[in-house]
Amino acid sequence: MAIELTVPSVGESVTEVEVGDWLKNVGDPVRKDEAVVVIETDKATMEIFAPADGVVGRIVQPKGAKVSVGDVVGYLEPAAAGGVPPSAPPPKQAAAQATMPTATPPGASAASASEPRVMPAAARVLAERAIPAAAVTPTGPGGRMLKEDAERVAPSPPPTAAPAAGAVPPPVPAAAGRPEEVVPLSLIRRKIAERLLAAQNTMALLTTFNEVDMSAILRLRAQFQDKFQERYRIKLGFMSFFVKGVIEALKDVPALNAEIRDQSIVYRNYYDIGVAIGGGRGLVVPVLRNAERLGLAGIEQAIADFAARAKDNKLTPAELTGGTFTITNGGVYGSLLSTPLINAPQSGVLGMHAIQERPVARDGQVVIRPMMYLALTYDHRIVDGREAVAFLRRVKELAEEPARILLEA
Repeated sequence: MAIELTVPSVGESVTEVEVGDWLKNVGDPVRKDEAVVVIETDKATMEIFAPADGVVGRIVQPKGAKVSVGDVVGYLEPAAAGGVPPSAPPPKQAAAQATMPTATPPGASAASASEPRVMPAAARVLAERAIPAAAVTPTGPGGRMLKEDAERVAPSPPPTAAPAAGAVPPPVPAAAGRPEEVVPLSLIRRKIAERLLAAQNTMALLTTFNEVDMSAILRLRAQFQDKFQERYRIKLGFMSFFVKGVIEALKDVPALNAEIRDQSIVYRNYYDIGVAIGGGRGLVVPVLRNAERLGLAGIEQAIADFAARAKDNKLTPAELTGGTFTITNGGVYGSLLSTPLINAPQSGVLGMHAIQERPVARDGQVVIRPMMYLALTYDHRIVDGREAVAFLRRVKELAEEPARILLEA
């Protein structure tokens, strides 16, 4: 009996997801707990794993299809049985399958026991290009006819008819030497675009800048890096200092840890700090819950875990939801200065940038110091300019004297 691949629950507020890349093709063998297909929500991507050993028997929902939690996206055939998928699919899939080509091309007789088993993708190619099944040599496991087998017989589809009057003409192919590739926006990329545009359209955004001398943090890291790494199995980075500094600054300027909700301002007395990370599907912002309770080591360990799982699209929607303030570090990509955008409905975001040695004046002397520009974008509806400047100066002070972070002074 075929095994269903169903969409798992991906969060309390998420009911619809989009099918991403199929990691296995029809006919491919899979092992238990091996990833078969990627699904995308508006917050994260995740994978559906094989519940048992088997072979991919049928793909019900192709890449880009919108499905709901609990829907069947495909079937596995048990490894030992090699049987066919169930003849009566779930009701939600019946309508979709009604439009699918049958395994036997039009005009051909019913398949006999000696005929190859035609996979759905191959059947579509046979039907579209009027290829008799007997003209194709199957190469798939168990004598299955794959899409590639059908395409080898007739690689070019027949020309399409001219569009009817009033119909939208097909896109004109790019000129020779000027190729183009059209890729649909993923669900997460569409959500990112929607949220950023909403922030620009609904908030009064303003950015203020300052710069910080990173000498003290660099000395501290050089002095204790080996002992820190030996004890906690993680490197001491810059982000933990700024997370702790931001929390202290938010205590002084609570409006930056608040949000506008309807006609009210909601002040949060906890600090869920979002840390922007470049993931496999784009920029994601996992949240350090109750970051005020974490030490430097705990922050570094949590960020390293987020970064590793973001690369493999393993972050859960719950880890990407919420947050009271965000920190983003464009310096890891070489950015010297930028104006970050707020992650709505938050009221502020701190942008860190590349550390660059520059001449600065100290005690009447020009010296070379490792300097970093800081940028704070804030919602001017709730945060005044004086408060924004005070916040950024507080972060600067704590970064230039990191001992004050531990003393909370």
